[in-house]
Amino acid sequence: MRARTERHGDELIARRHLPAGPDRVWTAFTSPAGIAAFWGGSHATVPQASVTVDLRPGGEFALDTRVPDGRTGRLRFVYVRVDPPCELVFDEPVTGLRTTVTLRPAGNGTDLTVHQRRLPPELRTDQAADGLASILDALDAHLRHDDGDTSDPSIPA
Repeated sequence: MRARTERHGDELIARRHLPAGPDRVWTAFTSPAGIAAFWGGSHATVPQASVTVDLRPGGEFALDTRVPDGRTGRLRFVYVRVDPPCELVFDEPVTGLRTTVTLRPAGNGTDLTVHQRRLPPELRTDQAADGLASILDALDAHLRHDDGDTSDPSIPA
């Protein structure tokens, strides 16, 4: 099953049922290894070493994306709300894009909603909606194949 997306003016909403409990989904969204595993979706890769996370309101997370032709870009976000394992709210400071990630226990997994507000005009497209769906599909695949260990192997225990 693919993520479902809806566009309404300057808002994009994506929903997906995931095969893991909220704690595992939360860890995927808030750890460098988890973010690197799915954030690029089907259109980019994210080197784990490029991901930084300061998980607190006012803290930032950032990552590099690399597309197949080798071009890279840096993405940076500022946490507004951190309510584990239920809700994350973060802003992209350059565009003002606000993303709310909501996790709700549901049956044998988690219902995930990603609600983006204040989309800049260039992201009010079917391509952007497909990109977000691709990211959530990659998250689903990561959770299906991950044993729950999203620690960073380059950091000693």
